[in-house]
Order: sequence, then C-alpha cells, then structure tokens
Amino acid sequence: MTQPVILCTIESARNGDANAPLIVLGPSLGTTTDLWASVVPALAQSHRVLCFNLPGHGFSPKTSAAFTLEEVADAVVGLVDSIDVDTFHYAGISLGGAIGLALAVKHPGRLASLAVLCSGAKIGTFDAWTDRAAGVRASGTPSLIAGSASRWFAPDFLGRDPKAGAHALNQLLDIDDESYALACEALAVFDQTDALGTIRTPVLCVSGEFDAVTPTTQLQELAARIPGAASAVIAGAAHLPSLERPAEVGAILAEWLARVSAVSVHVGTGAAGAGLDVGSAAPRPTDAAAPLPAGRTAASAYADGMVVRRAVLGDKHVDAATAAITPETAVFQDFITRYAWGEIWTRPGLDRRTRSFLTIAALVTGGHEGELAMHVRAALTNGLTRAEISEAILHTAIYAGVPAANAAFAVAREAFAGLDAAAENSSDDTTIRPS
Repeated sequence: MTQPVILCTIESARNGDANAPLIVLGPSLGTTTDLWASVVPALAQSHRVLCFNLPGHGFSPKTSAAFTLEEVADAVVGLVDSIDVDTFHYAGISLGGAIGLALAVKHPGRLASLAVLCSGAKIGTFDAWTDRAAGVRASGTPSLIAGSASRWFAPDFLGRDPKAGAHALNQLLDIDDESYALACEALAVFDQTDALGTIRTPVLCVSGEFDAVTPTTQLQELAARIPGAASAVIAGAAHLPSLERPAEVGAILAEWLARVSAVSVHVGTGAAGAGLDVGSAAPRPTDAAAPLPAGRTAASAYADGMVVRRAVLGDKHVDAATAAITPETAVFQDFITRYAWGEIWTRPGLDRRTRSFLTIAALVTGGHEGELAMHVRAALTNGLTRAEISEAILHTAIYAGVPAANAAFAVAREAFAGLDAAAENSSDDTTIRPS
C-alpha cells in the first residue's frame, strides 16, 4: 500500500479573512470536486474551502498502486499541511464521508468537526465492491452509468435538473478505470465500526430521504454509536445531496459549523487548559479530575451550562423548559444550568458517556422515573446504545433492587418507542437534531 497523490482546489473566504477557518470537502466515488460546486459559495462566506479529487478522478493523477481509505485520509492531512493549517472542519459524501471517519480515528487532533453525509463506518459488502472492481476492469466506467443514475439520484431528480445529472454521469466516463477499481477495493476492506466509540470530534451524520445505498436508519445508527453525534435528513435527496439539494446542504452545514464554533467558544476555548479538546463538543477523559478554569464567573458558568444542556438534552427540551419558567422557578432553573450543566457536566474528569451511565444508575436507584426518560434520551445523544442503557439498568438492579430496575425498564421502553415513532414521522425534517 502507498499513500496516493490527490490534488485540490482552494476557495478563499469571501469575508476577506485570510486566516478564516478551513473546511475540507470530500467527494463520493465516481465524482469530482464539481459535486460540491453549488455548496461552496454558502460555506465560503466565512470559511476557506478545500475540495479534493480522489486518485484518477478529475485532475488528480491516476494510480495503479493499491491504497486504503486511511491512506487517503493521510493524504488529506498532507494537503492541509501544505497550506500551513493545523485544525480543520471536514465534510464528505459516501466514500468521502468514510475518509472523514478515518480522519476522526487516525488524526483526531486535526479535526475541529466532521460531517458524514450518506456514508458509514462500513459501506456495502466485500464481495459487492470486489465484483464492481472486476466489472470496471473488464468493461470500464461506462458500464456504471445506469447503475449510478439509479443509486445517486432521487426519483425525480433527472427530470427536475437534467443538466446537473448529465454532467455528473458524463464525468464518470472520464474517470480512470484502474483508479476507480482500486477505490472499490479500498471500500471493500474499510471498516471503522469498532472505533466509533473512541471518536471525540463533534460529528454530524446526514442522510438523504431516498438514499437506498446508505439509508437514514444507517446514518442514525452511526450517530448513535459516536459519542455526542447529531443527525439530520435531507428531504427529497438520495445519495448525492450536495448535487440534488445544494441549498439545503449548505444551510445544514452552515448551521452545524456555527453550532460547533459556539461550543468551542463557550466550552472548548474557555477550558482548553483543563483537558478539553478545543472545538470539541465533548470533554475528553483525563487521568485526574482537573479543576475548573480560574476566574470563572456565574455568567460564564451559565453560558457554558446552557451550551452543554442544549447539546445533551436538545434544543426542543431546553426551549420548552425555558418557556415554562415562572418567577417562582427562575432561581431553580438558573441553579440547574449553572451547577449541574455548567459546573459538573463540563468538568473534564469524565466524558459524557460515563456521566450518562452514572446519571441513569443514580436515577434508577433513587426511583426518579420522571427524570429517567429524559436522561435515557440524553444517553443516546451522548453515544450510548440502547443495549448499553439496558446493561446499565440491569447492573443497577443488583445494587438498587429489582423493582427499581423493573420500573426503569418500563420507562426506557417507552422512551425508545417514542423516539422510534418520532423518527418515522420526521422524514421531511432537514434540521439538525440529537440522535
């Protein structure tokens, strides 16, 4: 295996900031930097934008040497190094999203955030990818046109925008056959499933409503396995949302970048010396519980707490709680936000997954079923799986009593059922929401 050579374009930030933050955009297999062309203007308002081509795609040189997606991730870091940038945001579609996951696992200190669109920790099967590689070697990329058209686009897209669809399919004809085949073989062996729980980069998982290659359920499961990840659905899109619905993709990514930046300002940079990853939405574990930053005020604790409270419980819950504040409850709400969320949940000594485990155990022990449902949902946001939540309740049964655990399982079942029902009714939702 050798690190492939990939080339890129760079768009300057249109606000004139030469040192504006950088976002790197990764393409899907069989596409070029043009896949992102209609999204770049929205992102370039406040960011520098780097788009790269895969080996043998667009203007990147062809290759005859096998490579892995992890090696492509290394090459992406090389491109960023070449322009003297340290940390950067990344968004990628399909294979490009897989490269993003490889970056989060292999180069966590370099990523400020990651958006994974229509992708997964493992995409497809080994046999399907090796069969496609063999087919391309035998018949060339023209043999892929019909299959790509059905996989890439929503049912009405080619009729709605035939020019964009034809342009993408025509570019597929010019991609080097062997480079495409080698990329298929890289996808055949790519699997970051076991590493997802170690990711501490803020992650957004985006699916297309009509995507049959990486359906919405797959992206939601991916988000559930990554601590603190959020998810979103692009209505009316299939596997290439940046081509099919560029305005919606641009809006979602702009909102995501703004949210990550807000967390970085209120939590990351404010506590960087206390063991937080700057720009990360979740504290990383440390060997000892470090003290909170010196000079923290009640106002800053409240601001930090509100950021974390929204990240863990969701905007809808926090907005409802805020709207319900009365003169009699205002002091209590301020107390919760400052001390529970601003002082405890922001401490770097434990990550949010661990704090969710502890919170569930404590609520089960105390019989606080009213709070338990909220924190079951929060635990999913913080990266616990449903199976892990069940294990936490089962473990607590030994020490807190079977009746308490039995009641807790009933609450958890109801919370899971509510989330499943909400997911079925939100296929047209294009806003970011906790998973």
